Amino acid sequence: MNIHEYQAKAVLKSFGAPVAKGIPVFTPEDAVKAAEELGGPVWVVKAQIHAGGRGKAGGVKVVKSIEDVKAEATRLLGSTLVTHQTGPQGKVVNRLYIEDGSSIKTELYLSALVDRATSRVAFIASTEGGMDIEEVAEKTPEKIHTFTVNPASGYSAYVGRNIANALGLEGSLMKQCVKLIGNLYKAFTEKDMSLLEINPLIVTEDDELVCLDAKVGFDGNALYRHADIMELRDETEEDPKEIEASKFDLNYIALDGDIGCMVNGAGLAMATMDIIKLYGSSPANFLDVGGGASKEKVTAAFKIITSDPNVKGILVNIFGGIMRCDIIAEGVIAAVKEVGLKVPLVVRLTGTNEELGKKIIAESGLDVLPADNLDDAAKKIVAAVKGA
Repeated sequence: MNIHEYQAKAVLKSFGAPVAKGIPVFTPEDAVKAAEELGGPVWVVKAQIHAGGRGKAGGVKVVKSIEDVKAEATRLLGSTLVTHQTGPQGKVVNRLYIEDGSSIKTELYLSALVDRATSRVAFIASTEGGMDIEEVAEKTPEKIHTFTVNPASGYSAYVGRNIANALGLEGSLMKQCVKLIGNLYKAFTEKDMSLLEINPLIVTEDDELVCLDAKVGFDGNALYRHADIMELRDETEEDPKEIEASKFDLNYIALDGDIGCMVNGAGLAMATMDIIKLYGSSPANFLDVGGGASKEKVTAAFKIITSDPNVKGILVNIFGGIMRCDIIAEGVIAAVKEVGLKVPLVVRLTGTNEELGKKIIAESGLDVLPADNLDDAAKKIVAAVKGA
C-alpha cells in the first residue's frame, strides 16, 4: 500500500526524522490559509498523487506570494498530472501539500528497501539527489552505494557513518546522518515498510539535514498490524478493479495488455503471462485466484477481467491441485451468464476433477475454445485476439 508524501512525512516525523513544515489542503481557499499559517516568505505547492516525477510534470511549484499560492492551487486541483510513472492516462490531483520553502545547499539521494538476495534491509545512498535514480544507475553506477543492516544485531552507528562518508557528510552533518539512518531503520522495520525513498535528502544553508520529499510503501500482508497506516489509504489513487479484487481476496494487478488472465498460483500466473508475450501479445492483468477459491470468488474474478475495456480476449489457465476444475468451470459459466461474453475465451483445465470441469464447459453452450496444455492455450488466445 502506498501513501501520499505528506502522510509519509508525518510517519517519518513521528520517528524523529527532520522534515519541513507543511499542511495538506483540498481547496484553493485552504491553500491560502495554510500559506498564511506557515508564514513564508517562500512556499512550495505540491500535488499529492501516488507517482514520482511530479516536478517535471509541473506538479511542484515554488512561489513567493500568497497570490501565487492560490493561483497554483487553483491550477493543480482537479487537473490531471501525467508523469513517467502514471502512464499516459495520468492521475487526477485531489489534494495538495503546502510546504515551507527550504534553502538548499546540496541534494542527496537516500532510500531503504528489502533486499531479498541478502534477507536484509538495504540502504541505497547517492550524492546525485533530485535526479531519476534509474538514470544515475545507468550512466554513473559508481555513484550509487548500498549498505545492509544485519537483522540479528540491528542498526549500529557504523552503518550511518558509512552512509555519511558515501554522501560526503562530515562533522555535525555526519552525526545528523547517523541519527537519521537509525530513525529511518526503526520506522522501516516497526511499520513493515517495503520501500522508503527520500529524494532529495537535502543539506540546508544552515547545515541541517532535511527530508525534502518522501515516498513510502507498506507490505500489504502486514497491514493488519497497523490500523493507523490503514487509515491513510486513499482509494481514489488505486485502480477500481484492484480495489474490487481485494474485497474477494484476489491477487490482481492491472497491466496494459489486451489478454485477460485467470490463473491459480502466482508461479503459473507468471508463466502464463510470459508465454502470452512469447506468442506476440501482452497480458492485461496478473490474477491469481488462489488455491481454494469458491464459485463466487471465481465469478468475481471473471467479472473484474471483463470490466477492463482493454481486454480483447481471456485465458483461463487452471492446474487443479487444491483448486478443483469443476469449481472454476461453474464460476466462469455463472459470470458469463451474468455479464455476457463479448471476447474470445480459451480455457485450459488440468488436474483435480479435470474431466468434470471440461464436461461442464462443453455442455454449457458457451463459445469457448478448449486447450490441452499451456502452450496450446496461449497460441489459441493470441490467434483469436489477433484474428478479431
